[in-house]
Amino acid sequence: MMTMKLLLVAVELACLVSGIFSFGSQTLSQLSFLENGVVSTRPSSTQPQPLMVDLTLIQEAHSKGAVCLDGTLPGYHLDRGFGSGADSWLVHLEGGGWCDTIRNCVYRKNTRRGSSKFMENQIPFTGILSNKPEENPDFFNWNRVKLRYCDGASFSGDAEDESAQLQFRGQRIWLAAMEELMSKGMQKANQALLSGCSAGGLASIIHCDEFRSLFPESSKVKCLSDAGFFLDAIDVSGGRTLRNLFGGVVQLQDVQKNLPKSCLNQLDPTSCFFPQNLIDHIETPLFLLNTAYDVWQVQASLAPPSADRLGSWNECKSNHANCSSSQIQFLQDFRNQMLSDITDFSRSSQTGLFINSCFAHCQSERQETWFADDSPLIEDKPIAVAVGDWYFDREVVKAIDCAYPCDNSCHNLVFNFK
Repeated sequence: MMTMKLLLVAVELACLVSGIFSFGSQTLSQLSFLENGVVSTRPSSTQPQPLMVDLTLIQEAHSKGAVCLDGTLPGYHLDRGFGSGADSWLVHLEGGGWCDTIRNCVYRKNTRRGSSKFMENQIPFTGILSNKPEENPDFFNWNRVKLRYCDGASFSGDAEDESAQLQFRGQRIWLAAMEELMSKGMQKANQALLSGCSAGGLASIIHCDEFRSLFPESSKVKCLSDAGFFLDAIDVSGGRTLRNLFGGVVQLQDVQKNLPKSCLNQLDPTSCFFPQNLIDHIETPLFLLNTAYDVWQVQASLAPPSADRLGSWNECKSNHANCSSSQIQFLQDFRNQMLSDITDFSRSSQTGLFINSCFAHCQSERQETWFADDSPLIEDKPIAVAVGDWYFDREVVKAIDCAYPCDNSCHNLVFNFK
């Protein structure tokens, strides 16, 4: 029997899996995480308090047209490195879905995913952003940055809609942020890692080679995509929900001009927004961290309400333990597609993989899944160690888990739909 491990309710993931992705009038509702029949909504008093890091707005961004959906300044959180990590930089791109229609983007611009007016003044730095060696053994003393996400197109659009007063300036935000960070010392980096979660994980793939070009050849520069490997998959009704969404994003925000030309020479722009088609065009060393049964994709791409109008997948989506044998087989086929799509990628000596058979999403940001006493493991190695081994060339890391339900180290997510 698989064990269910405690995960706290996190606003970050709730936004990733909830109303940021809409299905007409229906949205995925707030989630809760369960262990031993207990719902927990706040950290235990025995847990160490995470470092809280202030928001910095990019004051020069407005003159560059690098603004959020509503025209406000973009922002980031920076905690300075120290000691041996003083000249090493980790830039983490925030996730939070996409907006593919004017209506969705107008809604989004009145949230923290579309306006810095609604962003928190401070956020906790945990997981890969932690400043504690016992929580983040390889990157704790680096300069660590979280770039906030407020454009709705994985930092890759460049357009506007004057009538709706919407600015689609993700690419400009990316460029303005990199310029600002370079001026704050990143130009001296001898080591750098671009990472991101979910929509930010997709962005870390899109911008990986751009990030590499910022630094001299002598600098070690790599990229990490966490929960960013979104598949162009067929949903439970035989349609392609995520392809339709991505097509809307690419067209609305004019993403095409910021995608790799080598991909566009072979495929249409929407296809080139999917990581399975992007990864072969990335030259910089890239690590893919993903669950084989990513809960966001299960809920929003494979079995969204629009494709499951009778709700036959509702129980399965809320808790994988409730899935029927045919539903599990559908999810196994999804895993098989993922593994097939990374076959060529995995053959390169410079790439890294950690594909575990869990029902989760975004494992690098959460302390429980990144590095803790009971973190998810593949061959006795937690995610933080696998990423560190790969980044520092200590080992070749091609970790692919056995199929569900073999892994009892997972922190599986259980949802409470209301």
